Amino acid sequence: MSLYDIPLRTLSGEPTSLAEYKGKALLLVNVASKCGLTPQYEGLERLQQRYAERGFSVLGFPCNQFGGQEPGTAEEIRTFCSTSYGVSFPLFEKIEVNGAERHPLFTELTAVPDDSGAAGDVQWNFEKWIISPDGAVVTRVRPRTEPESAEVVAAIEAQLPR
Repeated sequence: MSLYDIPLRTLSGEPTSLAEYKGKALLLVNVASKCGLTPQYEGLERLQQRYAERGFSVLGFPCNQFGGQEPGTAEEIRTFCSTSYGVSFPLFEKIEVNGAERHPLFTELTAVPDDSGAAGDVQWNFEKWIISPDGAVVTRVRPRTEPESAEVVAAIEAQLPR
């Protein structure tokens, strides 16, 4: 199954899919509003601003599976992200990234190993995946790696449409 074929819902509950982003380089991130890593929203937004016009987008997937750190409603999440961090990139409905109720998108993403060769469950909030313009998962980055790290920036720039 292509990542583009997996049904998703926007934060406001509208049906969508990644097909809307076909041809763009993407950075998919499971996010949370009340986490020690939440300030990564700043770096994610700067990446969005820096590369959006070059065929790139950050896509955020709120998740409450790690310490209950995303307890809010869709409207609370939207308000927090926009007022606290000026988030302009798309956010999707709150989902599960691990376990029996894992969203099908994350079933595909968690099968991809990180740079040490480890695949499997999402470790914590703010784990990241870089997707090529043709929908292939090219890089998996663990949560503590900052969005604007040299590793992430190089991987994004390597995927920007030519």
